[in-house]
Amino acid sequence: MDLKSKIILIYGPTASGKTEFAVELAKKINGQIINADSMQVYKELKILTARPLKKETQEIKHYLYGFKEAKKNFSLGDWLNLTIKKIDMIKKNKKIPILVGGTGLYFKAITEGLVEIPVIPTKVRRHIRNLHRKIGQKNFYKKLVKIDSLASENIKSRDIQRSLRAYEVIFFTKKSIFEWYKKTKSKFKKKDFLKIYIDFPRSELIDRINSRTKKMIENGSIQEVKNFLRLKVPKNKSISKAIGIFEIGDLIRNKLTKDQVIEKISIKTRQYAKRQVTWARGNMKDWKKIEPKKLKNFIKKI
Repeated sequence: MDLKSKIILIYGPTASGKTEFAVELAKKINGQIINADSMQVYKELKILTARPLKKETQEIKHYLYGFKEAKKNFSLGDWLNLTIKKIDMIKKNKKIPILVGGTGLYFKAITEGLVEIPVIPTKVRRHIRNLHRKIGQKNFYKKLVKIDSLASENIKSRDIQRSLRAYEVIFFTKKSIFEWYKKTKSKFKKKDFLKIYIDFPRSELIDRINSRTKKMIENGSIQEVKNFLRLKVPKNKSISKAIGIFEIGDLIRNKLTKDQVIEKISIKTRQYAKRQVTWARGNMKDWKKIEPKKLKNFIKKI
Protein backbone atom coordinates (compact mmCIF):
# COMPACT_ATOMS: atom_id res chain seq x y z
CA MET A 1 0.00 0.00 0.00
CA ASP A 2 1.50 3.33 -1.09
CA LEU A 3 0.87 5.85 1.69
CA LYS A 4 3.29 8.60 0.64
CA SER A 5 0.52 10.90 -0.58
CA LYS A 6 -1.96 10.03 2.18
CA ILE A 7 -3.15 11.71 5.35
CA ILE A 8 -3.90 8.91 7.81
CA LEU A 9 -6.80 9.33 10.23
CA ILE A 10 -7.11 7.04 13.27
CA TYR A 11 -10.28 7.19 15.34
CA GLY A 12 -11.58 4.93 18.08
CA PRO A 13 -13.31 5.07 21.43
CA THR A 14 -11.35 6.08 24.50
CA ALA A 15 -8.89 3.42 25.76
CA SER A 16 -8.94 1.56 22.42
CA GLY A 17 -5.17 1.77 21.94
CA LYS A 18 -5.14 4.49 19.27
CA THR A 19 -1.90 6.07 20.47
CA GLU A 20 0.09 2.83 20.59
CA PHE A 21 -1.14 1.85 17.14
CA ALA A 22 -0.33 5.29 15.71
CA VAL A 23 3.21 5.21 17.12
CA GLU A 24 3.92 1.75 15.68
CA LEU A 25 2.45 2.78 12.33
CA ALA A 26 4.49 6.00 12.31
CA LYS A 27 7.69 4.02 12.90
CA LYS A 28 6.92 1.80 9.92
CA ILE A 29 5.95 4.51 7.42
CA ASN A 30 8.08 7.49 8.53
CA GLY A 31 5.06 9.29 9.96
CA GLN A 32 4.46 12.08 12.45
CA ILE A 33 1.44 12.37 14.73
CA ILE A 34 -1.08 15.21 15.12
CA ASN A 35 -3.52 15.30 18.03
CA ALA A 36 -7.24 15.02 17.21
CA ASP A 37 -8.54 14.93 20.79
CA SER A 38 -10.12 18.10 22.18
CA MET A 39 -9.02 17.44 25.78
CA GLN A 40 -5.42 16.54 25.02
CA VAL A 41 -4.61 20.01 23.66
CA TYR A 42 -4.48 21.38 27.22
CA LYS A 43 -1.32 21.52 29.34
CA GLU A 44 -2.73 20.97 32.78
CA LEU A 45 -4.28 17.48 32.65
CA LYS A 46 -1.78 15.10 31.10
CA ILE A 47 -2.65 11.98 33.13
CA LEU A 48 -6.40 12.45 33.29
CA THR A 49 -6.74 13.00 29.54
CA ALA A 50 -4.37 10.07 28.74
CA ARG A 51 -1.91 12.10 26.70
CA PRO A 52 0.88 10.12 24.98
CA LEU A 53 3.71 8.98 27.24
CA LYS A 54 7.15 10.64 27.17
CA LYS A 55 8.61 7.47 25.63
CA GLU A 56 6.12 7.67 22.74
CA THR A 57 6.74 11.36 22.05
CA GLN A 58 10.51 10.77 22.08
CA GLU A 59 10.23 7.98 19.51
CA ILE A 60 7.92 9.86 17.14
CA LYS A 61 7.30 13.58 16.73
CA HIS A 62 3.90 14.60 18.13
CA TYR A 63 2.07 17.89 17.49
CA LEU A 64 -0.76 19.83 19.21
CA TYR A 65 -0.53 17.98 22.53
CA GLY A 66 -0.51 19.89 25.82
CA PHE A 67 0.23 23.28 24.30
CA LYS A 68 -2.85 25.29 25.33
CA GLU A 69 -3.51 26.81 28.77
CA ALA A 70 -6.77 25.72 30.38
CA LYS A 71 -8.12 29.25 30.77
CA LYS A 72 -7.61 30.06 27.09
CA ASN A 73 -10.30 29.47 24.48
CA PHE A 74 -9.61 26.89 21.80
CA SER A 75 -12.22 26.27 19.13
CA LEU A 76 -12.80 23.65 16.47
CA GLY A 77 -11.79 26.28 13.92
CA ASP A 78 -8.53 26.93 15.80
CA TRP A 79 -7.72 23.22 15.74
CA LEU A 80 -8.54 22.92 12.03
CA ASN A 81 -6.34 25.87 11.03
CA LEU A 82 -3.38 24.62 13.09
CA THR A 83 -3.80 21.07 11.82
CA ILE A 84 -3.83 22.10 8.16
CA LYS A 85 -0.55 23.97 8.75
CA LYS A 86 0.98 20.94 10.50
CA ILE A 87 -0.11 18.60 7.68
CA ASP A 88 1.49 20.89 5.10
CA MET A 89 4.69 21.11 7.14
CA ILE A 90 4.93 17.35 7.67
CA LYS A 91 4.38 16.71 3.96
CA LYS A 92 7.06 19.28 3.02
CA ASN A 93 9.45 17.35 5.27
CA LYS A 94 8.68 14.18 3.25
CA LYS A 95 6.89 12.49 6.13
CA ILE A 96 3.34 11.17 6.49
CA PRO A 97 0.82 12.98 8.74
CA ILE A 98 -1.16 10.73 11.10
CA LEU A 99 -4.13 12.29 12.93
CA VAL A 100 -5.09 10.42 16.10
CA GLY A 101 -7.92 11.00 18.55
CA GLY A 102 -11.45 10.43 19.69
CA THR A 103 -13.07 13.78 18.90
CA GLY A 104 -15.38 13.02 16.01
CA LEU A 105 -16.02 16.66 15.09
CA TYR A 106 -12.30 17.19 14.51
CA PHE A 107 -12.27 14.42 11.91
CA LYS A 108 -15.49 15.72 10.36
CA ALA A 109 -13.91 19.18 10.04
CA ILE A 110 -10.71 17.94 8.39
CA THR A 111 -12.55 15.67 5.91
CA GLU A 112 -15.58 17.85 5.14
CA GLY A 113 -14.49 21.36 6.04
CA LEU A 114 -15.92 23.75 8.61
CA VAL A 115 -19.07 25.72 7.96
CA GLU A 116 -18.33 29.46 8.00
CA ILE A 117 -21.56 30.88 9.34
CA PRO A 118 -21.26 34.53 10.44
CA VAL A 119 -21.19 35.08 14.20
CA ILE A 120 -24.74 35.63 15.46
CA PRO A 121 -24.95 38.76 17.67
CA THR A 122 -25.74 38.14 21.33
CA LYS A 123 -28.80 40.41 21.10
CA VAL A 124 -30.27 38.25 18.31
CA ARG A 125 -29.56 35.01 20.15
CA ARG A 126 -31.14 36.37 23.33
CA HIS A 127 -34.23 37.50 21.43
CA ILE A 128 -34.70 34.05 19.87
CA ARG A 129 -34.24 32.25 23.18
CA ASN A 130 -36.77 34.53 24.83
CA LEU A 131 -39.21 33.73 22.01
CA HIS A 132 -38.61 30.02 22.55
CA ARG A 133 -39.28 30.31 26.30
CA LYS A 134 -42.45 32.30 25.62
CA ILE A 135 -44.10 30.00 23.05
CA GLY A 136 -42.53 26.61 23.82
CA GLN A 137 -40.72 24.11 21.57
CA LYS A 138 -43.81 22.87 19.72
CA ASN A 139 -44.88 26.31 18.45
CA PHE A 140 -41.28 27.44 18.00
CA TYR A 141 -40.62 24.48 15.71
CA LYS A 142 -43.73 25.34 13.64
CA LYS A 143 -42.41 28.89 13.17
CA LEU A 144 -38.98 27.52 12.24
CA VAL A 145 -40.20 25.24 9.45
CA LYS A 146 -42.28 28.08 8.00
CA ILE A 147 -39.20 30.22 7.45
CA ASP A 148 -36.76 27.34 6.81
CA SER A 149 -38.28 24.52 4.74
CA LEU A 150 -35.06 22.49 5.01
CA ALA A 151 -35.40 22.34 8.80
CA SER A 152 -38.29 19.86 8.70
CA GLU A 153 -36.14 17.42 6.69
CA ASN A 154 -33.12 17.69 8.96
CA ILE A 155 -34.26 18.53 12.50
CA LYS A 156 -36.57 16.50 14.72
CA SER A 157 -39.43 18.47 16.25
CA ARG A 158 -38.22 17.84 19.82
CA ASP A 159 -34.59 18.85 19.20
CA ILE A 160 -34.41 22.17 21.04
CA GLN A 161 -30.73 23.02 20.53
CA ARG A 162 -30.70 22.39 16.77
CA SER A 163 -34.02 24.23 16.39
CA LEU A 164 -32.62 27.29 18.16
CA ARG A 165 -29.43 27.22 16.08
CA ALA A 166 -31.30 26.85 12.78
CA TYR A 167 -33.69 29.67 13.68
CA GLU A 168 -30.97 32.13 14.69
CA VAL A 169 -28.97 31.42 11.51
CA ILE A 170 -31.85 31.97 9.08
CA PHE A 171 -33.15 34.93 11.10
CA PHE A 172 -29.79 36.73 10.98
CA THR A 173 -28.28 35.58 7.67
CA LYS A 174 -31.52 35.09 5.67
CA LYS A 175 -30.12 31.72 4.59
CA SER A 176 -30.85 28.24 5.95
CA ILE A 177 -28.11 26.66 8.05
CA PHE A 178 -28.34 23.70 5.66
CA GLU A 179 -27.55 25.97 2.70
CA TRP A 180 -24.45 27.06 4.61
CA TYR A 181 -23.55 23.38 5.13
CA LYS A 182 -23.79 22.70 1.38
CA LYS A 183 -21.16 25.35 0.66
CA THR A 184 -18.72 23.81 3.12
CA LYS A 185 -15.73 22.03 1.58
CA SER A 186 -12.55 20.46 2.88
CA LYS A 187 -9.15 21.74 1.77
CA PHE A 188 -8.35 18.13 0.93
CA LYS A 189 -9.86 15.57 -1.45
CA LYS A 190 -11.44 12.28 -0.41
CA LYS A 191 -8.61 10.31 -2.00
CA ASP A 192 -6.09 12.13 0.23
CA PHE A 193 -7.26 10.23 3.31
CA LEU A 194 -6.82 6.74 4.68
CA LYS A 195 -9.46 6.50 7.41
CA ILE A 196 -9.02 3.84 10.10
CA TYR A 197 -11.57 3.12 12.82
CA ILE A 198 -10.44 0.85 15.66
CA ASP A 199 -13.48 -1.36 16.20
CA PHE A 200 -13.08 -2.59 19.77
CA PRO A 201 -15.41 -5.28 21.23
CA ARG A 202 -17.39 -3.59 24.04
CA SER A 203 -16.65 -6.19 26.74
CA GLU A 204 -12.90 -5.91 26.17
CA LEU A 205 -13.09 -2.13 26.03
CA ILE A 206 -14.85 -2.02 29.42
CA ASP A 207 -12.00 -4.01 30.98
CA ARG A 208 -9.44 -1.66 29.44
CA ILE A 209 -11.30 1.40 30.72
CA ASN A 210 -11.52 0.01 34.25
CA SER A 211 -7.83 -0.88 34.24
CA ARG A 212 -6.75 2.50 32.86
CA THR A 213 -8.83 4.38 35.45
CA LYS A 214 -7.08 2.54 38.29
CA LYS A 215 -3.68 3.35 36.80
CA MET A 216 -4.61 7.03 36.46
CA ILE A 217 -5.51 7.20 40.16
CA GLU A 218 -2.31 5.36 41.14
CA ASN A 219 -0.05 7.39 38.84
CA GLY A 220 -0.66 10.97 39.92
CA SER A 221 -4.07 12.12 38.67
CA ILE A 222 -5.12 13.13 42.22
CA GLN A 223 -2.25 15.61 42.54
CA GLU A 224 -2.87 16.72 38.97
CA VAL A 225 -6.48 17.61 39.78
CA LYS A 226 -5.39 19.37 43.01
CA ASN A 227 -3.10 21.58 40.94
CA PHE A 228 -5.84 22.13 38.35
CA LEU A 229 -8.44 23.17 40.94
CA ARG A 230 -6.04 25.78 42.32
CA LEU A 231 -6.14 27.52 38.92
CA LYS A 232 -9.87 28.24 39.37
CA VAL A 233 -10.61 27.59 35.69
CA PRO A 234 -14.16 28.77 34.83
CA LYS A 235 -16.64 25.89 34.65
CA ASN A 236 -17.76 26.91 31.15
CA LYS A 237 -14.30 26.12 29.71
CA SER A 238 -14.05 22.84 27.77
CA ILE A 239 -11.28 21.38 29.94
CA SER A 240 -13.44 21.78 33.07
CA LYS A 241 -15.71 19.08 31.62
CA ALA A 242 -12.92 16.48 31.49
CA ILE A 243 -14.04 13.19 33.02
CA GLY A 244 -12.56 12.75 36.50
CA ILE A 245 -12.17 16.35 37.66
CA PHE A 246 -15.45 16.41 39.57
CA GLU A 247 -15.00 12.91 41.01
CA ILE A 248 -11.41 13.42 42.16
CA GLY A 249 -12.46 16.80 43.53
CA ASP A 250 -14.96 14.97 45.74
CA LEU A 251 -12.17 12.60 46.84
CA ILE A 252 -10.00 15.59 47.78
CA ARG A 253 -12.95 17.01 49.76
CA ASN A 254 -13.41 13.61 51.48
CA LYS A 255 -16.86 13.13 49.97
CA LEU A 256 -15.88 9.91 48.17
CA THR A 257 -13.49 7.04 48.77
CA LYS A 258 -10.82 6.10 46.24
CA ASP A 259 -12.76 2.99 45.21
CA GLN A 260 -15.93 5.05 44.68
CA VAL A 261 -13.99 7.52 42.53
CA ILE A 262 -12.56 4.74 40.37
CA GLU A 263 -16.04 3.28 39.89
CA LYS A 264 -17.64 6.64 39.02
CA ILE A 265 -14.89 7.65 36.57
CA SER A 266 -15.03 4.21 34.93
CA ILE A 267 -18.80 4.46 34.48
CA LYS A 268 -18.58 7.96 32.97
CA THR A 269 -15.75 6.87 30.67
CA ARG A 270 -17.73 3.83 29.48
CA GLN A 271 -20.70 6.11 28.74
CA TYR A 272 -18.42 8.43 26.79
CA ALA A 273 -16.97 5.51 24.82
CA LYS A 274 -20.50 4.41 23.96
CA ARG A 275 -21.28 7.90 22.61
CA GLN A 276 -18.09 7.80 20.52
CA VAL A 277 -19.09 4.45 19.01
CA THR A 278 -22.61 5.72 18.29
CA TRP A 279 -21.18 8.82 16.62
CA ALA A 280 -18.89 6.68 14.48
CA ARG A 281 -21.79 4.51 13.31
CA GLY A 282 -23.61 7.57 12.02
CA ASN A 283 -20.67 9.54 10.64
CA MET A 284 -17.89 7.09 9.71
CA LYS A 285 -19.57 4.59 7.42
CA ASP A 286 -16.82 4.89 4.82
CA TRP A 287 -13.98 4.28 7.33
CA LYS A 288 -11.91 1.10 7.30
CA LYS A 289 -12.83 -0.86 10.44
CA ILE A 290 -10.01 -2.85 12.00
CA GLU A 291 -10.32 -5.06 15.07
CA PRO A 292 -7.56 -4.54 17.68
CA LYS A 293 -6.12 -8.03 17.19
CA LYS A 294 -5.62 -7.27 13.48
CA LEU A 295 -3.78 -3.96 13.92
CA LYS A 296 -0.30 -5.56 13.97
CA ASN A 297 -1.05 -7.51 10.81
CA PHE A 298 -2.23 -4.30 9.15
CA ILE A 299 1.12 -2.66 9.91
CA LYS A 300 3.07 -5.70 8.69
CA LYS A 301 1.27 -5.69 5.33
CA ILE A 302 2.06 -2.05 4.59
